[in-house]
Amino acid sequence: MSYLYPRLLPGQARALFDEYRELSVPELCGRARASHESAVYVATGGDRVSEAQLKELRSAVETLAREAGFPDRSSRSENTEFDVRLARLLHDSMGLVPAEAASRDVWTFLSLVLLPDIAYWRYPSPPRDRVLGTDLTRHVFGRMWWRAQLVHSPRDEDPYASLRILGEAAFDQIYARRAALGGSPHMVKAILKVWNEVALTGLTGLNERETLRDFLKRLLRLAPFVLFDAVEASALEDELRAVLRESVTALLVGARGGELSSDQLASTVDAAFAGTVPSDAVPEDDWVLAPPATPRRLTSVELCAGAGGQALGLERAGFDPVLLIDHQEHVCRTVGLNRPSWDIRCGDVRAFDPDEHPKAMGVDLLSGGLPRIKSAATAARSDDHEEREVFETAVNLVARIRPKAVLLENMPELVEKDDFVSERSLIEEELQKQGYHVFWGVLDAADFGVPQHRRCGLLVALTEPYHSAFVWPAPIPAQRRTVGQVLATSMASAGWPGAGSWAANADKVGPALVGGSDRRGGADLGPTGTKNAWAVLGVNGNSLGDDVPDADFPPGESPKLTVRQAALLQCFPEDWGFAGGKTKEYRQIGHAMPPPLATAVGGAIAAALTR
Repeated sequence: MSYLYPRLLPGQARALFDEYRELSVPELCGRARASHESAVYVATGGDRVSEAQLKELRSAVETLAREAGFPDRSSRSENTEFDVRLARLLHDSMGLVPAEAASRDVWTFLSLVLLPDIAYWRYPSPPRDRVLGTDLTRHVFGRMWWRAQLVHSPRDEDPYASLRILGEAAFDQIYARRAALGGSPHMVKAILKVWNEVALTGLTGLNERETLRDFLKRLLRLAPFVLFDAVEASALEDELRAVLRESVTALLVGARGGELSSDQLASTVDAAFAGTVPSDAVPEDDWVLAPPATPRRLTSVELCAGAGGQALGLERAGFDPVLLIDHQEHVCRTVGLNRPSWDIRCGDVRAFDPDEHPKAMGVDLLSGGLPRIKSAATAARSDDHEEREVFETAVNLVARIRPKAVLLENMPELVEKDDFVSERSLIEEELQKQGYHVFWGVLDAADFGVPQHRRCGLLVALTEPYHSAFVWPAPIPAQRRTVGQVLATSMASAGWPGAGSWAANADKVGPALVGGSDRRGGADLGPTGTKNAWAVLGVNGNSLGDDVPDADFPPGESPKLTVRQAALLQCFPEDWGFAGGKTKEYRQIGHAMPPPLATAVGGAIAAALTR
């Protein structure tokens, strides 16, 4: 039997969203209700769900959440398991038909009226789309119902078994980012079945995320010529296997063409499609989908941790932080929200005494994204006195902590410009005294999958004998992504009819996001030249938007980026939350080192330390 659910309309929902962001989970528990004076029902026939049924639903969801640590604990593995079980529960028990489940206001009622404490526990300080339903592919509850709807196979012993094949980020490639495929349950089930059969994780040179993306692109080319829903299941699966084989073969040729003969290539692909891994294969997991396999986990201390972008990327490269330090309270809250297990100390790095933290001594890596300094040759020292003290403290801490390696990120001018020659010389002299070999480099994040031309100045230093094995990571042109590719789904999520043409126009890598300094700069995309570059891509950079454009967005106008879209352009995971108001959230994002770039450099350092 199907039911009609109460709907919370946008005006009331936004007010509750803003109010609830300031409340704790226990306080939100006291706000949970099975009804709301502003809730409405759709004016069509059907049975309305009763308050008793809503209370039963709340009790069932709360039971799952408590088993996952609610309200006091949250971890990545427990959250993943909670999501899978939640998808089963919602789809099996709510009695929704797809037309009712397509209403964003239904899901807004669940997240702000019936289950606000659980919604804000699952996504602390959530972005709007996690709670308000502006994008059902991201809503804390709505996205799980739709995932279950697409994989549900009522004739199978476990109708929801396919929920465990792909994580959210990978499933989103099919569902949210490939609407021509993800709208068909028949097609989604076939994709998941074929993907699950093939052993890809152990193929050297093959990146699972890129393979899935290439596979789906090839399927999209067939979409105008094949009515997938009309093809019998076994025949469709055979067709998908052939397309996936094309993807795997093409990507292996691109990655290892010079080292594999045609016979070796064929046998390698055959082994993968037989569900086995060649004996000489080395796992090479994608940084988004799973942490890479390394000979051993390494340790790090992070200075000026910010929103955690560099630490997150280094985690994917094999480094586990034993301690992170930042002086801003909202920044420390951001790290704590996303990685409760990390030890984040909120305080001035200049007052940090490593002798009081034995676990910090002798770590594998000391890292940090340090504040920008001005050249002593062109500006008064008093203009950046605090920033220089922080920079000098970081260099001096190397002698006290004695890490095997150092990674410091800053502006490219510090590495390239003659104005900074004295600063570079002082840093090199100090590190060389301590027995470190110093490497200076500038890398563009666009070469590592970040849709921005973001040039980062980097200092890497290693002790004997590790320095001789260090090599800067090489650019990967095949990983370049455009602003349109990354934001197409988000721009279309609220029904904007111009999203497709906008994405086609935004077919270039964008300029670097500019977060501004703590003293000046606000929630805009930077100086005039940068705003003009964004305008060419169809983005209004004068300020940030609160919501993505909807069906009523004025024709001919350029949309503003939301904070969440800025985070996507910086390549933060979609479930990475940020603490603080809009300006503070955006400033954290703009200041961060993009995680994929940190992964690339961290991987090079890890290789030198473990080789």
